Amino acid sequence: MIRYRARWVVPIASPPIANGVVAVERDLIAYVGPSDGGPSGHDHDLGDVVLLPGLVNAHCHLELTAMRGFLEDLDFRRWILRLTNARRAVLDREALLDSARYGLEEGVRAGITAYADTCESGVVMQAMREAGVRGVMYQEVFGPDPVQCAESIAGLREKVGGLRYLETPLVRVGISPHAPYTVSDELFRAATELAREQRLPMAIHIAEGELERRLVVEGEGAFADGLRRRGIAVAPRAASPIELLAKLGVLDVAPLLIHCVRVDRRDVEAIAKSGSSVAHCPASNAKLGHGIAPLAELLAAGVPVGLGSDSMASNNRMDLLEEARLALLAQRTRLGSSEAPSAADVLELATIGGAKAIGLDSVAGTLDVGKQADLAAFALDSHAPTHDPIAAAVFSITGGRARFVCVAGRMLLQDGELVSSRAGLGLRMQSLADALGEWLDSGGETQGVV
Repeated sequence: MIRYRARWVVPIASPPIANGVVAVERDLIAYVGPSDGGPSGHDHDLGDVVLLPGLVNAHCHLELTAMRGFLEDLDFRRWILRLTNARRAVLDREALLDSARYGLEEGVRAGITAYADTCESGVVMQAMREAGVRGVMYQEVFGPDPVQCAESIAGLREKVGGLRYLETPLVRVGISPHAPYTVSDELFRAATELAREQRLPMAIHIAEGELERRLVVEGEGAFADGLRRRGIAVAPRAASPIELLAKLGVLDVAPLLIHCVRVDRRDVEAIAKSGSSVAHCPASNAKLGHGIAPLAELLAAGVPVGLGSDSMASNNRMDLLEEARLALLAQRTRLGSSEAPSAADVLELATIGGAKAIGLDSVAGTLDVGKQADLAAFALDSHAPTHDPIAAAVFSITGGRARFVCVAGRMLLQDGELVSSRAGLGLRMQSLADALGEWLDSGGETQGVV
């Protein structure tokens, strides 16, 4: 039995505990309460910290970590074009695997213990297993032309079959038909049937920006023009991207809906009725100019919402406490409120909200007896005075400053240092960045259309 003592313990599902302790027996939480109570064991004093459940990143692209800073100040279509072409031209499987490894090291340093990752290459399953973290890797599938559907779904089925052998109690596989501008209606239906048949969790980028809305609702805009240049017929598909998913039966499998910036009252009602969840990515949404998602309305409708960092290609860093702060500030600005959402509301999104959104709430997201011992401690020593540990976590603490992290009782970070890391990984990241820059200088961006 190990007793982790902290200046503040924040269980999330119950009030903070001053001078608290979380006792861990093997991989499970055995006690949460005052430090003078609970079972006896070896005391590990974490010091002047706030001890939280491990944070949950409800949406990321770990294989794209090498693209940090590579896609700045671009309109969305050009952003996608550069990303897609550069990944194919420069980043082979080993590069993508190293990129995912590096992203996970950054995530662990930020107190993130669980990840919902959408991945084209499939390397993230291996990277998560190596890192000892918890998560779901959603294997992406693409195919905007209906004639591609059979080939695309056959490829997806084969990839999932291979990845199933890598599943562990901590890591599992799902699927992700990418988005309406890269997936035909036929492929959406086929992917939904595969998810239902194999009981796979599913994630979809949806209702993110104006180009997507115009494609779905009007059959016009830059995405539509690009598809027509490829010989793919385009016509209006539904009154909104969410209605498109409802019409195709996709919402029937309660997918994780990534972004949901451009949703109205009827869309929110449809999401809530279906039991689907949402990954809210405030930094990425703002950086790409997509807008502010109606978080308050989604929560009021009972939709499970988690926070996502999105990729380093659209956010540049993985800091869930900063995402919580941005979510709060953006909603208060949008609503003209000084009270809602509260710091407690958005800290829930970074923990139990994310766990619910990706189906891990029975084992993670709160500090409760019987749950897995996923813990993250953040230093308070440079943030005195601390009147409220929840407010400190959201408004004061930098998420990249975790002092201690464990997953299922296994220590991954101690005294702010990774217990294990790969030598030379940072240098390899810089080499990949140099290669991407050389590709861009050579005119690679001008190839291909979306």
